Amino acid sequence: MLEQSPPHAEQGYSGCDSASTPVAPRFHLLLINPYELGRQPFALAEASAWLKRAGCAVHCLDLALQKLDPELLATADAVAIYLGMHTATRIAMEALPRIRQLAPKAQLAAFGLYAPMNADLLRASGVGAIFGGESEPDLVDWANALRTNQGVPLHQATIVRHDKIEFLPPDRSDLPQLERYAHLVLPDGSTRVAGFVDSTRGCKHVCRHCPVVPVYEGKFRVVPVEVVLGDIAQQIAAGARHISFGDHDFFNGPTHALHVVRALHERWPEVTYDATIKIQHLIDHAALLPELRRSNCLFIIAAVESVDDHVLGYLAKNHTRADFYRAVELMRAAGIALAPTWVAFHPWTTLEAYLDLLKSLVDLQLVQAVPPIQLSIRLLVPAGSKLLELPGFGDLIGPFDAKLLGYPWRNPDARVDALQAEIQHYVMQAEQANAPRQEVFAAIWRMAHAALGLPAPALDGRELGTAVPHMSEPWYCCAEPTEAQLQSF
Repeated sequence: MLEQSPPHAEQGYSGCDSASTPVAPRFHLLLINPYELGRQPFALAEASAWLKRAGCAVHCLDLALQKLDPELLATADAVAIYLGMHTATRIAMEALPRIRQLAPKAQLAAFGLYAPMNADLLRASGVGAIFGGESEPDLVDWANALRTNQGVPLHQATIVRHDKIEFLPPDRSDLPQLERYAHLVLPDGSTRVAGFVDSTRGCKHVCRHCPVVPVYEGKFRVVPVEVVLGDIAQQIAAGARHISFGDHDFFNGPTHALHVVRALHERWPEVTYDATIKIQHLIDHAALLPELRRSNCLFIIAAVESVDDHVLGYLAKNHTRADFYRAVELMRAAGIALAPTWVAFHPWTTLEAYLDLLKSLVDLQLVQAVPPIQLSIRLLVPAGSKLLELPGFGDLIGPFDAKLLGYPWRNPDARVDALQAEIQHYVMQAEQANAPRQEVFAAIWRMAHAALGLPAPALDGRELGTAVPHMSEPWYCCAEPTEAQLQSF
């Protein structure tokens, strides 16, 4: 699945201590972020800090907001592309021919969750170095090796680092202005500039469908509190009035999380924040929720994925439908909005089960808390997915598709796939028209009933929940790139 080698095992690599050995300033390195949910990427800023400390002349490009710069690419000695998610990887694969054309002398590297999982495809596209896990020391060693070998291509194994590293204050100086990224939208329609920070990386959980698991294998790393606060400080200085924690699970280390939010609230009492926390952790650490509310937590994202206990078992989510309902109660008692996310369509979805999901959102008054795009998401099965280890799962999927960057599948009931396509098409149009969530949900409600040949009960007069704070960028974690995103290069 992943080819692992001990850090610095390849010839020409000088070891972790080389992070403090200056690379000649004339060595120009370009860091590229294809996409990361509308966030100003922590991974690019952290890599930039490491490489600049080592003496590289570093420039950053975020293709979510910028286009490939021919001048920067023409002068680049090396280009490293951050692949933190599926959408980013799809964009990168489309962009690589153009990058090679514009940067003919540059050596290429890829790092991030999706780099090791797609190593063979990346190498076939001209990427010579691939790093996963805590990649910063390896990026520095790679830059040093290129300088030492005067640009001679290096042939190396894929390096996936699991050991602890030193976290530096992220260098965001070369990224687009913070106000250009996704922002917080409050229930009254007003907005706030949002900062994005990581207080941990990786995750101690092993949900089968999660792309974090093949790389981190149940491990997570803590970013020191002083580094987190320093990163928050620079983003507040840049205009942020809300902080979104990008941790895969903020309560992987609940004590660390509390240290961070206490310090955040003490220094900037007017600043609000959000985080992502598992349903299991919301229940296990329910006593901590009131303190999160007192420290200005506005909402918590939770990857619920399904309300079907059998499906939750397949995904190894370690919670049940009843747990989800309990978490809703706990969050309401604490006064914090819950923003559940879903993988609504997968090989086990039935029309009845999909309708049950919609009914659950109505019964729990959570319609306003779910971005409509979430109700059209199809399960992504990337290379290395732990779902491939599930008995019988191989019978549900087709051969790996290099263009899709995953294993395609069809639902046994063709009506389910047809419904998914219909909903996705409608939702994308509705989002462009800025249609209200309740209106979009009502249309999906009618589609789901029609697919079963049933009349849709009227939702008029039903309490569907109140508007909740949310980010302006919908949660496209598993979505395909849009045409607009592909125009970035």
